[in-house]
Amino acid sequence: MKLLLQNKIYKSSLFLILLTFVGCKDSIKKENIKVLETSRVDYLPYYNDDSFTPHWLVPGSKEEKVFHKIPDFNFLNQLGETISQNTFENKIYITDFFFTTCPGICPKMTGNMLKIQEEFINDDEILLLSHSVMPATDSVSVLNAYAKNYNVINGKWHLVTGDKKEIYDLGRDYYFVENDLGEIKSINDFLHTENFLLIDKNKHIRGIYNGLNRASINQLIIDVNALKEES
Repeated sequence: MKLLLQNKIYKSSLFLILLTFVGCKDSIKKENIKVLETSRVDYLPYYNDDSFTPHWLVPGSKEEKVFHKIPDFNFLNQLGETISQNTFENKIYITDFFFTTCPGICPKMTGNMLKIQEEFINDDEILLLSHSVMPATDSVSVLNAYAKNYNVINGKWHLVTGDKKEIYDLGRDYYFVENDLGEIKSINDFLHTENFLLIDKNKHIRGIYNGLNRASINQLIIDVNALKEES
């Protein structure tokens, strides 16, 4: 009788230990998920050159206010509307460079932009901006057809065309999308890059991502949400 009672006590204790372990394990899993769904730092870094060396500034500080910003621009989108920095006033936006006849990386980049569009489809704070690097052929009507083919939402995602020099200078000198180890390029050198850039409400660059890489796109989405919390 005594032995039977001891066995019951032992089994009950073992059950409680296993239950506690499982509970702790579930808590750990939930905590890990929470970490993965949030940014890795309190504030996203700032960038000001093509080395993309992170600068850890405090938002709203004196240093932040005079830090590198994207200058004003004027382009036409797929509806023939003028697009400028006023379009992105108090907005966070993700930007890239593409062309409609690109047979290589552009379709995949556009597909990943579509994922971002879907992720923030009901969020008025988030916009998308894609610059054509072949503006001579990518007219408003061509961009409009491309937008319809890829289910681009007008007003949410702007595909823009305009002056080639302005687009190339903006891409190379301000967005720093092309990094060729310091090699100087001219207007005659084709601008082609898979990079996506995250721009905050104050026109600062806050992240660079590989537009072909799923993990990088997932991180971009996480960082957009972190930027929303910051602003």
